[in-house]
Amino acid sequence: MTSAPGRRSSTFTRLLRHGFTDPSAAERLLDGPELLPVRADPVLLDALGATADPDLALHGLVRLLEAQTTATDRQEVLDTLIAAKPLRDRLLGVLGSSEALADHLARHAGDWRALVTYEARDLHPGLAEFEDGLAGVTDPVSLRVAYRRCLLSIAARDVCGTTEVSETAAELADLATATLRAALALAEAEAPEDTALCRLAVVALGKCGGHELNYVSDVDVIFVAEAVGDADEDKALRAATRLASHMMRICSENTAEGTIWPVDANLRPEGRNGPLVRTLASHRAYYQRWAKTWEFQALLKARPVAGDLALGEEYLAALRPLVWQAAERENFVADVQKMRRRVVENIPTAQVDRQLKLGPGGLRDVEFAVQLLQLVHGRTDPALRSGTTLDALKALAAGGYVGRADAAQLDAAYRFLRSLEHRIQLYRLRRTHLVPEDEAELRRIGRSLGMRNDPVTSLTREWKRHAAVVRRLHEKLFYRPLLDAVAQLAPGEVRLSAEAARERLVALGYADPGAALRHLEALASGVTRKAAIQRTLLPVLLGWFADSADPDAGLLNFRKVSDALGKTPWYLRLLRDEGAAAENLARVLSAGRLAPDLLMRAPEAVALLGDGEAGGLRPRSRAHLEQEILAAVHRADDADQAVTAARGVRRRELFRTAATDIVGSYGTESQPAEADQGALVDLVGGAVSDLTAATLAGTLRAVVREGWGDTLPTRFAIIGMGRFGGHELGYGSDADVLFVHEPQDGADEREAADAAGKVVAEMRRLLQLPSADPPLLIDADLRPEGRSGPLVRTLKSYEAYYRRWSLAWERHALLRAEHVAGDADLGRRFIELIDPLRYPAAGLDEEAVREIRRLKARMESERLPRGTDPKLHAKLGPGGLSDVEWTVQLMQLRHGARVPALRTTRTREALAAAHAAELVSAEDAATLDEAWVLATGVRNAVMLVRGRAGDTFPTNPRELAAVGRYLGYGPGHAGDMLDAYRRTTRRARGVMEELFYGGS
Repeated sequence: MTSAPGRRSSTFTRLLRHGFTDPSAAERLLDGPELLPVRADPVLLDALGATADPDLALHGLVRLLEAQTTATDRQEVLDTLIAAKPLRDRLLGVLGSSEALADHLARHAGDWRALVTYEARDLHPGLAEFEDGLAGVTDPVSLRVAYRRCLLSIAARDVCGTTEVSETAAELADLATATLRAALALAEAEAPEDTALCRLAVVALGKCGGHELNYVSDVDVIFVAEAVGDADEDKALRAATRLASHMMRICSENTAEGTIWPVDANLRPEGRNGPLVRTLASHRAYYQRWAKTWEFQALLKARPVAGDLALGEEYLAALRPLVWQAAERENFVADVQKMRRRVVENIPTAQVDRQLKLGPGGLRDVEFAVQLLQLVHGRTDPALRSGTTLDALKALAAGGYVGRADAAQLDAAYRFLRSLEHRIQLYRLRRTHLVPEDEAELRRIGRSLGMRNDPVTSLTREWKRHAAVVRRLHEKLFYRPLLDAVAQLAPGEVRLSAEAARERLVALGYADPGAALRHLEALASGVTRKAAIQRTLLPVLLGWFADSADPDAGLLNFRKVSDALGKTPWYLRLLRDEGAAAENLARVLSAGRLAPDLLMRAPEAVALLGDGEAGGLRPRSRAHLEQEILAAVHRADDADQAVTAARGVRRRELFRTAATDIVGSYGTESQPAEADQGALVDLVGGAVSDLTAATLAGTLRAVVREGWGDTLPTRFAIIGMGRFGGHELGYGSDADVLFVHEPQDGADEREAADAAGKVVAEMRRLLQLPSADPPLLIDADLRPEGRSGPLVRTLKSYEAYYRRWSLAWERHALLRAEHVAGDADLGRRFIELIDPLRYPAAGLDEEAVREIRRLKARMESERLPRGTDPKLHAKLGPGGLSDVEWTVQLMQLRHGARVPALRTTRTREALAAAHAAELVSAEDAATLDEAWVLATGVRNAVMLVRGRAGDTFPTNPRELAAVGRYLGYGPGHAGDMLDAYRRTTRRARGVMEELFYGGS
């Protein structure tokens, strides 16, 4: 072939055309002595070109020929290769797809004959044929050789297309079963005394149990044993454990012939910490009392495969009924979905996009979705109880539990992904589920799947397409048939029965499945555009509702919003086209009462949840809010109309803040939950405080304009106090304020005082009028003389009072004072007046410190509501808000004069400044900050969930669960939340007692 340059060029071109990537090396091999007799035969080159990797196939063929011990053997290979197309396709197909099997053939030169016969029993072998293939093995090494020989025939049928992917997976499972039996027989032969003491059954789980194994996979098993006759049970279990351990080693250990695959018994009761072998009674007791949801899910695929098969069947008979009761467990669906999320979260970031099995849109998504449906409906429909994914999917479609079109798409995607997985593993016979990045490997895999034109691009495109189908369908699969159950179906379609629909809704956490079905019927029925869009959205929305603590409320609220806005074109367009809007809406509607109540009063606020110009969940700045409210006031005809407009803006912006808070706490598919609870707490406190200040500014402007035109006879300012002044208002907080005025030059003082009093009274009236918008309560009880004193004073009156009469609690309260509305110059002068009081130059004397401590102790004993668990009271309980704030404020009173950074109205800022000034250690500061953030988060959560303010955790289980979800605790973990709260506040109380009561 190399006699002339022209000839070489022609051969070189032919090799390229046949798919060789290294034609020079291929020429050398074709010109070598091994292929001399057949190198001119065009059949060989065509056959090599038809393989996944012609270079690899040619190299493997040369190695096989080199391994033949005689010229006769070598000629037999060549003659059969040229004359017998089935052998040629099988042998070269394997050599072009699997470097590992080429290695096997080079070591065991006669095993190629396993591919020669082409009869029916060779095309579709079962367990009996594989047992025959392993018959006669005498040790682990011979078992490995026989196993690879059988594997060679499976791979040959696979790469040649004689078997499709599900048949290949079933053959691999049968081969694994035969191998486990052979390994157990070897172990028993070495320990006949152990064999005589016990009955040992090997039950396969996972893909082996499900008859859908990969080329290289752990084989998951559970062992169950019983004593033989009158044998001592403990001795029998020890004997069975020795046999089981030996069997596992025979399969798993590395020898001169490598390993087969690991046998994994970690799915057994108690996992690695539990005994390897248990009796049937012990298994039954564990699953009845202790097993988690995922353990029942694993038993779906249980199948006796080796040892005492009768005992294995007894095991299945005892445990299968428990499997079909698993869907009745509390938080069943949430547990299964949480397990799936945890799997994804544990994938290294660099591998997520290449993970064929565990990544989003991967094989596990299909398997989890199918298993979830089996567990929910298999209790009443035995046809669904197959351990094989594709068989189960087919049964689900036939029974109407899954839409037929969805099932067909999922079936095709699963088959493609499994085929891709098989080809990846077959190359080196290594356990991997990562799609390779190397272009040569992708080319080989693509060609092996029939993609000959641009195989790398074609493979990548098909893989991404099928993964996208799985991502889109795997969750919808659970919810879409619920709509079909209440919709008109095409002739021939099978609907989910009403009872099956109720089963599924109960499994999802719906307390009233009948009402849920009525809502679905109302939303999805009809031929309108609205119904069509909602039928598309609801399967996804139902999943998001189910991820909340109150799915019933989510669905009901969605129906209310839809009824209010369903004929509005922008609403349907928003949900259909803006990716974030639908999920944000689902989260907001199912997280509690406050946000839906705010939304229902003006449903058009749903536009805030989208991505467009009207959307955006970041709260607006105070300047922006003031500008909008003052503009609305200017347009209004009178004060009532003006304040109505201001309260409307407040309601809309409260909804925006609540939605931001909820979405940040829950997270979405595209945006994980906010990890820093402190950031959410600060966001809410700042947003609500700014909104309150802007509302007061607008109300003040409206009242003054209505009563006095442009000029009030007195300058007027509003000072924020407490949480308002500290930028820490919650959703249900009153506005603590002081009112200060100063007569205009030349104005009558009595007239000025009357005007100021009328302004205050009218502001309070207008902001509390019954309406669709939440009231804003103004609380002026922190004024001099408390409720006994005048509501509004002049600046001079404040100065005289504070100079002569102010009490310790009043100076203490002034630490949070900040100008929030009205005359800025007057507000500034008020702050200058009180600064020496709240930050005394000499600090606090001992008497003042004792007085503050007495006030705190009295408050703890007198103000806590009766019947309340003090340890769970977020405001007044040990380690709660009061403890942290009084501790910080005592440091401000003592050291604020000399430490400028302490002169802030904000608790967290002051605590950070105290740490920077070395007044508190980093550890103690962190402890106090954590407790303050947690307690504030609890108060926000209670308001979001219940729709009314509260300082204690709800007693209603659903409400408590919803608070837990907001705080990052999954379903069923409300107890963990309470324990964590007690732990955090207990530590904070210890720090508070040392710093507040114990300090000098």
